[in-house]
Amino acid sequence: MNTHPHLHLRQDMIYPFDARGIAKRFRHAAIFGALDALTPGERMRFVNDHDPLPLLDQLRNRYGDAVAIEYLQRDPGAIVIDFIRN
Repeated sequence: MNTHPHLHLRQDMIYPFDARGIAKRFRHAAIFGALDALTPGERMRFVNDHDPLPLLDQLRNRYGDAVAIEYLQRDPGAIVIDFIRN
């Protein structure tokens, strides 16, 4: 029996997540699911066409200090954020 629900090749792995291709009504659920799948030390590189401030508030409420938020790019139309599982 496999006790690991998914394969983690490296603890410092960066998993890309491009929100632009996901229907808006599914977007937050998909993001939460992806973050729930991360183990400590892993990061998800989030790409979007707008600054997701309401999402960031939801993430802080849901995860607290368990997920760190680091902006890599914050230009109009081009947002890149790393979400790091602590």
